[in-house]
Amino acid sequence: MVSSIGRVSALLAAALATCSVLDAQVAPVSTIAPPVAPAVAAVAAPAGHRLLTIDDLTRERDAADPRPSPDGQWVAYSVTAADTAHDVSVPAIYLTSWDGRTTRRLTWSKDGEHMPRWSPDGKALAFLSSRDDDHSVDQLWILPRDGGEAQRITALPGGVLEYAWAPDGHRLAVIADDPDPDSTAGDSAAKAKTPKPIVITRFQFRADNIGWLGERRARLYVVDLATHAATLLTSGAVDAALPSWSPDGRMIAYVRKAPDDGDRTSNHQVYTIEPRAGAMPRQVTKSDVNNNDPEWVAGPPAWSPDGKWIAYVRGGSEQMLYYAVQHLAVVPAGGGPERIVTPTLDRSIIQPQWSADGMSVYFLLEDDRAVELARVAITAHGDSAVGGAIDRIVTGREVLSGFEVTPQGRVAFVSGTPNAPPEIFVMEDGVRPVGNGGSAPRQLSHENVWLDSVTLATTREVTVHSRDGTPVSGFILTPPGYTAGHAYPTILRIHGGPVEQYDDSFEFDWQLLAAHGYVVVAGNPRGSSGRGQAYTSAIFADWGNKDSQDLFAVVDQAVADGIADSSRLGVGGWSYGGILTDEVIARTTRFKAATSGAGMANAFAGYGTDEYVREYEAELGTPWTHPELWMRVSFPFLHADRIVTPTLFFCGDLDANVPLINSEQLYQALRSLGRQTALIVYPGEYHEFTKLTHLRDRLQRYLGWYDHFLAPGAQAAQGAR
Repeated sequence: MVSSIGRVSALLAAALATCSVLDAQVAPVSTIAPPVAPAVAAVAAPAGHRLLTIDDLTRERDAADPRPSPDGQWVAYSVTAADTAHDVSVPAIYLTSWDGRTTRRLTWSKDGEHMPRWSPDGKALAFLSSRDDDHSVDQLWILPRDGGEAQRITALPGGVLEYAWAPDGHRLAVIADDPDPDSTAGDSAAKAKTPKPIVITRFQFRADNIGWLGERRARLYVVDLATHAATLLTSGAVDAALPSWSPDGRMIAYVRKAPDDGDRTSNHQVYTIEPRAGAMPRQVTKSDVNNNDPEWVAGPPAWSPDGKWIAYVRGGSEQMLYYAVQHLAVVPAGGGPERIVTPTLDRSIIQPQWSADGMSVYFLLEDDRAVELARVAITAHGDSAVGGAIDRIVTGREVLSGFEVTPQGRVAFVSGTPNAPPEIFVMEDGVRPVGNGGSAPRQLSHENVWLDSVTLATTREVTVHSRDGTPVSGFILTPPGYTAGHAYPTILRIHGGPVEQYDDSFEFDWQLLAAHGYVVVAGNPRGSSGRGQAYTSAIFADWGNKDSQDLFAVVDQAVADGIADSSRLGVGGWSYGGILTDEVIARTTRFKAATSGAGMANAFAGYGTDEYVREYEAELGTPWTHPELWMRVSFPFLHADRIVTPTLFFCGDLDANVPLINSEQLYQALRSLGRQTALIVYPGEYHEFTKLTHLRDRLQRYLGWYDHFLAPGAQAAQGAR
């Protein structure tokens, strides 16, 4: 639940090219011919342009994590691009002058580099990379700004997860995993023919991208830059995360769970600790809510310039889980009253950062279909802080995913739109809102110029009303060359989460479907973020009910507008999008083809087999005490006989987020019922795929499945069987 670039090998391409279509019986999906050209509706690009193709997956590049140098003359950032030789996407570090005239790539290893951070004096740039590491885990490296070879600083066997420079530039706070006992046991263990038994004692014992959870934890260290010595600061059966130094370098703030048995809670709190061996941590926030959870991409706790205050992201109660809206809060650095400084803002925020004068805090603000840069004035009254008016600095139909404000008030940020993947932008004046005295953003990186020759779909925002009158926002994409008044085959896409939203980002799969002749509709049903607390929590312990009705309303509007062909509707999603796809096809027969990725139809099968045991028990109770709630959210499996939609299931065999067993169960049920279905299992993949060939294969199968069942005459052919 809480949830693409590719290429195909010559062998796979040859195999797919010889495929035939489904026969009259239930045939495996490998018999579907791959689409090679738009087939289901007329699409066209103007002269001098072309349509998007699946080959463009290897051309898409994502810029991220902009970091202005202390003197404000340069911006370092990462760019993730396809490495077709190794079948993965790899990040590299780039450097661009503030005026945009000079750009150079700084790193080139096949393992990639990410998380660039300037030293306080601006003479060096740190980054993380797994290059030259025996255990293939990230270590900390330092690269001189003026040139020369990068120097490896850490050799922590468990690998470095994150880090922060000390203000003196001589130390770094580092979060590193404990070493894996099996990978450090020596040659004798490596040569053992029989693997050791896996002993499970933890309450939560699985995690996606990790697998079985043993006793390994993420620890906070201080690393001396001169000697490379690493001093351990934290211990116990909890993980440390998100370190940040006080302005005087005497303390480090970080985040950890409060109780010793952290598996049974999602409650994180802010702590501080002196950067020396044997120091005792001090708990700064003590509320019974989840504060600055690393899973939210919250950003580290932010010290005010005078060191008196810490700003952080305040969540909700344990019971509200990820349904809670995240507020901006401020607490005295030594502990004391914890104050929400955005009390009237019914929207989530992340990544707080103080202004240089300590008078305000910047943050990213998630609103309906957009993510903006905003700030709030902070006024201190003794040991308490109060927030003032909120200024929205960068607004519009775009999605910001990271930013940094320089001491001079300049801003570097990442932004993407429906027509452009994320790029780096800068502003000369980040104090005043754009259009109200503030300077206009200027694009600094240009990683996707290939799109200049591509004609994309037209993206339109829509708002409809659900059956009970609830407003529901969403999108409709019409194909290039769309003819008004002509109804097109249409695909409903459903997002994951459930507490996420479709926003004004570039969606390659939507654009590919549109280039192939499909209208794409996407809604943000209840449960989605960006619309406030009541909207988000409306599906608590009631999946597939209100949110299904909301999605039906978006489709109904597209049909009523004459855009969508009601006889040729498809549906699909991933993670909670797969869960809701299963719910949708169990509640209606209007969709003629479905793709369900990493979904779950039977919640009983999820308990104890995935990573969400805390969330299940908080939202649904245990299966033996509240079976009625578990049955309610297991509607698709318990009513599988109502499903007639041909459905293609996908999952990675290592997925611990929504494990394969969940897709297997509904596939087996539909197979037992004689429905048209297939299950595609991707070896070695977790919840989010990393192999480029698998990403490409998945998209080709989407298109092949939809083409087969939604092409002109497909329904008549199906009915004749």
